[in-house]
Amino acid sequence: MAPLKLYGMVGSTNTLRVAVALNELGLDYEFVSVPLTTGAHKKPEYLAINPFGHLPSLEDGDLKLFESRAINKYLANHYKGSGPDLLRSGVKAESAKVEVWLEIESQEFNPPASSIVYNVLIKRLLTGGSPDEDVVKAEEVKLSHVLDIYEKQLAETKYLAGDEFTLADLNHLPYLYGLSKTAHARLLTSRPHVSAWWENISARPSWKKAIAGNPY
Repeated sequence: MAPLKLYGMVGSTNTLRVAVALNELGLDYEFVSVPLTTGAHKKPEYLAINPFGHLPSLEDGDLKLFESRAINKYLANHYKGSGPDLLRSGVKAESAKVEVWLEIESQEFNPPASSIVYNVLIKRLLTGGSPDEDVVKAEEVKLSHVLDIYEKQLAETKYLAGDEFTLADLNHLPYLYGLSKTAHARLLTSRPHVSAWWENISARPSWKKAIAGNPY
């Protein structure tokens, strides 16, 4: 079988999301750098892999995939024998809860978290720009409400979908990490169960390996 190839950029949150999934499953892969700063993501050779020109993309033999969450679900489904069952596919109730929390991550957590991290961290690194403070304040209110719900859930279970680490937890890692590198880390540390969850999942070897060499 041809090796897996991950196309992305060091420091890209979406690239990190796939890298940690590959690591968690113990999969070997080749990393192909596609730096946004040089416009490599808009060149014909990359657009042949991902016509939208976004990061990351994955090649598995002849199969070309893009969108980090879709890639991770593919990996969790098709390579579950290589590592932990990140979708808890053998347990009906647990697998259903994983699906729910995967949706919550993408629909409720990600929008405000990504906006905050982009404004206060990524924008400065990419363009040297300053944050839009009005946007940041509005998104912090939204994220606070979301994390209050997480706090209640994590008071009952070790991880979001139960007592096993799953893809629902893993997909949160990049933006939790980004938040932890800003003054907005207080959104995590002020909630004891959310804080303990973050400390737990960020200590996993798969994540440590994924962020080695990260610029922030």
